[in-house]
Amino acid sequence: MTTVLLHEQIPDGVVSLADHEAAARSRLDANAWAYFSGGAADEITLRANQAAWQQHLLQPRVLRDLQGGHTRVSLLGRSLAHPIFLAPVAYQRLAHPDGEVATACAASAQQAGMVLSTQASVHLETVAQAVGSDPDRGPLWFQLYMTHDRGFTRELVQRAERAGYEALVVTVDAPVNGARDRERRARFCLPPGVSAVNLAGLAPAPVVTLAPGQSALFDGLLRTAITWSDIEWLLAQTRLPMILKGVLHPDDALEAVQLGVAGLIVSNHGGRTLDTTPSTAAVLPRIRQALGGEVPLLVDGGIRRGTDVLKAMALGANAVLVGRPYVYGLANAGASGVAHVLRLLRDELEIAMVLCGCATLAQVSKDSLFFSSNTNNSHLQYDLSNP
Repeated sequence: MTTVLLHEQIPDGVVSLADHEAAARSRLDANAWAYFSGGAADEITLRANQAAWQQHLLQPRVLRDLQGGHTRVSLLGRSLAHPIFLAPVAYQRLAHPDGEVATACAASAQQAGMVLSTQASVHLETVAQAVGSDPDRGPLWFQLYMTHDRGFTRELVQRAERAGYEALVVTVDAPVNGARDRERRARFCLPPGVSAVNLAGLAPAPVVTLAPGQSALFDGLLRTAITWSDIEWLLAQTRLPMILKGVLHPDDALEAVQLGVAGLIVSNHGGRTLDTTPSTAAVLPRIRQALGGEVPLLVDGGIRRGTDVLKAMALGANAVLVGRPYVYGLANAGASGVAHVLRLLRDELEIAMVLCGCATLAQVSKDSLFFSSNTNNSHLQYDLSNP
């Protein structure tokens, strides 16, 4: 691992992910703040994601022998120090000049998995080189938006393979951008020097001549939107295990597994695409029930505490991803800020495990959650057996 960047100071008084968000608001300009913090439309889903984890209650247990406990999990054939990943977030140099390299170094230092965005503002090879020599780092995965050019997409996947990325995360829930009011009010634009550098050289999509009455969206843009046949094609192009990100319906989850994907990420894109979708905490147990216990299942959206991580595991997840919180850490203190966010989550997870009487995450189950006749748990009436 490189020796870059782990030197900036965490702002005074920042002791939680919420503190990082508050501090970052004063450090990011209006343009970047709208991009990173905003959601689609009225941001109902954005708020619901976080609220849903808070509404679940944990069941403490006492007097258990917890010596030798740990947060290790196994995922895609690897033993991981803990189940916390950094989700793909585009254009991180909007938050800090070191961008995705700082994030990768922090993830490596904290043994966390990292998923690099197709729209990263640093070359994917540079990010991989920054951490590739660290034997203790977590997994390094590459998130892919399929482009309209299959040849370009194939070469992008091959670049990720050559650079040492260990899995391909294909985002499937954003054939179009959501109606992001905050970005439009801020007139969001990328500043000079920040771009999706890994997409350099991609030719513009062919211009479609629309007939009278045709839709620019349905008859134009969506002509190149990916479908299940594209997933089949992509599976044949790569030796990497493929994970689909953005699955919210059990039938879609089953179809993905039947095609041969290695795992799924339950995600609503952080509330950035379709507003008023259900929270990921509400959907997670449905997907787990449909798939059974064998398919690796990750979840993102609204996770802000170690207790949220524990709840996700109780609802059937094998691991979790966080997005906005580590970008706020990046804005506050570069790699040190990202590392601090990860350390806070892991420490809080360990505390929650101890207080719930779980020495390992394998011991976390639906019994770790408290159910009351006075609590609305109607969305949890599924088989929550831990995978």
